[in-house]
Amino acid sequence: MDRAELERIIAAHAGRKGPLLPILHAVQHSFGCIPPEAEAVIAKALNLSRAEVHGVVSFYHDFTSAPDPRPVIELCRAEACQARGVEQLVEAAQDAAGERVRIKTVYCLGLCSSGPAARHGDSLHARLDEAALVDLVKSA
Repeated sequence: MDRAELERIIAAHAGRKGPLLPILHAVQHSFGCIPPEAEAVIAKALNLSRAEVHGVVSFYHDFTSAPDPRPVIELCRAEACQARGVEQLVEAAQDAAGERVRIKTVYCLGLCSSGPAARHGDSLHARLDEAALVDLVKSA
């Protein structure tokens, strides 16, 4: 963990109202995880207990305590995408992913009228059918 980077992130958000979640998101983005030793530093900076910080980290699925080097495909499984057939695509996506790609369920990518939808990195993909989703997974 880069202590200077962690302190920069904390300083950038410390003056905000409710800075914990923005700090945790920035740390997750920068380090690929929330290292356990970062929880103590964040807690001290925000005058919280380490248990309070760890409780938030362990509650939200977006935060991990160890980096996962695999590429991630976020697959929307909210009601609108379900109505457009996403559940019929899940098994093919998981088969194509194997252990090489992580398929992460999310609930709403904001493409409700053009689902099923997925995101890889900053790229959104809409109107997916089985072939298009499998291609996306294989290209990740």
